[in-house]
Amino acid sequence: MCGIAGLVHREAGSQRALVESITTRLAHRGPDGAGYWPAEAEARSHAWLGHRRLSIIDVAAGAQPMCNEDATLWIIYNGEIFNHAALRPGLEAAGHRYRTHCDTETVLHAWEQSGADCLREFRGMFAFALWDTKRQELFCVRDRLGIKPLYYYCDGGHFVFASEIKALLAHPAVSARPDVSGFAEYLAFGFRSAPDRTLFEGIRAVPPGHWLRLRVKPGEALMPEIHRYWDAPTPSRETPMDEPEAVEELYRRFEETVRMRLMSDVPLGMFLSGGVDSSAIAAMIRRITGGPLKTFAVGYDDPRYSELPWAKQVSEHIGSEHSEVKIGGRDFFEVLPDLI
Repeated sequence: MCGIAGLVHREAGSQRALVESITTRLAHRGPDGAGYWPAEAEARSHAWLGHRRLSIIDVAAGAQPMCNEDATLWIIYNGEIFNHAALRPGLEAAGHRYRTHCDTETVLHAWEQSGADCLREFRGMFAFALWDTKRQELFCVRDRLGIKPLYYYCDGGHFVFASEIKALLAHPAVSARPDVSGFAEYLAFGFRSAPDRTLFEGIRAVPPGHWLRLRVKPGEALMPEIHRYWDAPTPSRETPMDEPEAVEELYRRFEETVRMRLMSDVPLGMFLSGGVDSSAIAAMIRRITGGPLKTFAVGYDDPRYSELPWAKQVSEHIGSEHSEVKIGGRDFFEVLPDLI
């Protein structure tokens, strides 16, 4: 994963130290590098972007923030577009010039070509923010199911966004005041029913399947516009499948889905619990790649609560290179402060 962060102020200024402070709190999400825009620390701008990178695709050339050909659009991005290679030829045919092989650039050129409509073409998990220097406009989006996180705070004069709430708290306008009204609901159900609410007053989440647009207008307060771009589709097939058809279609889709997620320029591995889901995925990866697969399992010292035997059984069956980690009660409590 990577970490994205940024801010938009109603008054233009130099905010390099502030955006660095916000972005640094995401260093654990992206240990391989950091980048900022504007690059000049003394520059004056309404918007400042920061990125922490975990290098997966085009390790050498995929640094962010990344710009388009004339440097009028700047993007910071967290996620993977699994079909980016399939989208690239059409964008190149339309005149877009690539400088890297990473999916970030496909997102950037697709936006140039189609605006928000490009989201319909993406298959993957993503959260990204794009600053348009000509329109003085920020566009943020979260993937259909909300796999990648994106939070923000806005008080009319300041807009701050980041992959995690703790990063927002580095901005002096944001404080960690609890939203007391949400406690009872959270304790009863384990979540907030409103998809944009958090347990912090004034801090919101971009809901899954939504985008946010914010334009800087002279003399006007910052007011983000939220729009839903996707909802779960309803079945359109009038005649239901029989069982053999359903099995065949499920297998086809499952294989395609796993295959798309194997895109990487670094070694791949997977967590294996021995349950139905992870076992099926591990077996499919082994079948698709035909090569060595590294699997990892975490279990407890107490065998009554450990899944390690099941994971080992699956590993032996598919022939993966398997690693086990055992933890005890003391290990859990020692790491609890870090988890919090």
